[in-house]
Amino acid sequence: MHATTMHMLEAEINIIYIRDFLGHEDISTTMIYVKTDNRLKNEAINKLSPKVTDETDLPDWNRDKDLMEFLNSLQ
Repeated sequence: MHATTMHMLEAEINIIYIRDFLGHEDISTTMIYVKTDNRLKNEAINKLSPKVTDETDLPDWNRDKDLMEFLNSLQ
C-alpha cells in the first residue's frame, strides 16, 4: 500500500483523495506519506529558490558598521 500511495503522490493526486482511498479518518495520518516524498520537498524548494537566488543586487552588509559591530558582539 505504501508504494501505491507514493505513486498517487507522484501523480499529484489530491491528498484528501488519497486519505479517502486509504481509509484514514485523520488527514495527519496520510500526511506521513507527504513527509517522506522528497520530490515534493525539492519542488517546494525549487519554487522558492528563484525568488531568493535571482536577487543580484543585494547590499554589501560588510559596509554596515553598526550591523557588523552588533553581529560581532554576539560572539
